[in-house]
Amino acid sequence: MSTLIDVILPVFLIVGLGYLATWKGLFSETAVDGLMRFAQNFAVPVLLARSIAKLDLGASFDWRLMVSFYAGALLAFGIGILGARLMGRHPDEAIAIGFCCLFSNSLLLGIPITERAYGTEALAGNFAIISIHSPFLYTVGILAMEATRSAGQGISLARVGINALKGVLRTPLVIGILCGLLIKLGQFVTGQPLPHPIWAAMDMMAGAAIPAALFGLGGVLVRYRPEGDSRAITMVCVLSLLVHPGLAYVLARFGFGLNMDQLRSVTMTAAMAPGVNAYLFANIYGVGKRVAASAVLVGTALSTLTIWTWIAFLP
Repeated sequence: MSTLIDVILPVFLIVGLGYLATWKGLFSETAVDGLMRFAQNFAVPVLLARSIAKLDLGASFDWRLMVSFYAGALLAFGIGILGARLMGRHPDEAIAIGFCCLFSNSLLLGIPITERAYGTEALAGNFAIISIHSPFLYTVGILAMEATRSAGQGISLARVGINALKGVLRTPLVIGILCGLLIKLGQFVTGQPLPHPIWAAMDMMAGAAIPAALFGLGGVLVRYRPEGDSRAITMVCVLSLLVHPGLAYVLARFGFGLNMDQLRSVTMTAAMAPGVNAYLFANIYGVGKRVAASAVLVGTALSTLTIWTWIAFLP
């Protein structure tokens, strides 16, 4: 019970405060949009840029860590698509539903919960996973959707790849990650760090990222209603909250024998509910929006219990 109160509850209290303030009209939907635009387009990309620039990639970027996490994500994606098709969903909608199973809320929930549970020193694995999370998963999702929509239309595979690449490179989170890599490369080439005022400004912006994003996430969730096919929503929640972290844990502990910090990073990042990006992806293509929105809302609520269980289960 102390884990729920000390680690998980503060994070979800901020989400809940944002939900309550918006629901009661104390924080307008326009303000929510502005806050989320600030968080997702500016503060969070700066947080990622700063974290990647300071991360020891040689020590943190372990291929076993990546396989443990992304094998589970891709399996959940495939099962989600297959399950949606068996439920009679259109191929486009099945891809959108599968993407909900693929894209966990690794940043807005994964970082603060892992940090509160295990300390800042345990976040290296989280940031290593996040460094390719948006670029890789958006590429997978966009390629799958573009290939599905291009079937039978004579569009070349090269064109599908170009469309996917354009979509990925326009994503603010990806831009933030690339900026972090450029900063790191610049420091390596010149042997000089960025001037202190720039780091200080980045620290200030990054410090606002998670609280602002969590509060805004609560406001965004007010718009969602638990509607749509309950079977599809249940499938997304099971795959996201149980199957993905379960496989990640098995691979990390028994398949690759990762150390304790890596095991915690892999499992906790995989255990997060579907992120708002799952809904944004569905919204971009105009399919599966109701199921995606409901899965984000229901999955976030259920994750308060499943995350608690995973923390208790982890050594």
